[in-house]
Amino acid sequence: MASVLEKEQQLLDRPLGWNPRALLALAALVAALANFLPLWNLTMFAPQYPDGLRLDIYSFKLEGGNRGQDVREINLLNHYIGMKDLTEEDFTQFRWLPFALGVLALLFLRAAVHGRVAQLLDVSVLFTYFGLFSLWSFGYTLYRYGHDLSPQAAVKVAPFMPPLFGHAKLANFDVYSFPQLGTYAMLLVVLLLATAMLFALRRRSAGPGVPAAEPVR
Repeated sequence: MASVLEKEQQLLDRPLGWNPRALLALAALVAALANFLPLWNLTMFAPQYPDGLRLDIYSFKLEGGNRGQDVREINLLNHYIGMKDLTEEDFTQFRWLPFALGVLALLFLRAAVHGRVAQLLDVSVLFTYFGLFSLWSFGYTLYRYGHDLSPQAAVKVAPFMPPLFGHAKLANFDVYSFPQLGTYAMLLVVLLLATAMLFALRRRSAGPGVPAAEPVR
């Protein structure tokens, strides 16, 4: 058991090569850029809206199509079924998501500079948890919107879950929900971190003929 722990500690303490460092720096840049790209899009079609009503969700704001008019139109429709207005204040994610992405980008850069396998593993686990929690958080917000309906609504509908991914039929509306560039950017970050870890592990197992790197001081 002690031998296994020693080997694990030696692996975690090993310095990273240049390839993992470069991938960490690139991951930091992509994570920072994700703040300025739409994360998700919801589009609603109905006979009276053949061109659709669009809603883009960023890490810090909601943006409606037609220069913001689509959000007002969606909220007007929501009143009929007793749903709350879509407001940025209700999306608590907007208060912490940009900050979290910025902190993670800085941690990526720190890991690239100090260059240890342990730090690469730490930031990889942190980012994976952050991504899964963010997805759950947005999904839960949509769930509350569809279930906290006013009993005084003009039109009575059963509680529903707006689609997080794909298509759903809500009354006479066809609703489509799909990830956008910001989410794909975060998936790219996961791929970059996984590739960096693969490079780090391959460097360790390259064989006895490969000299160990000098420790970073």
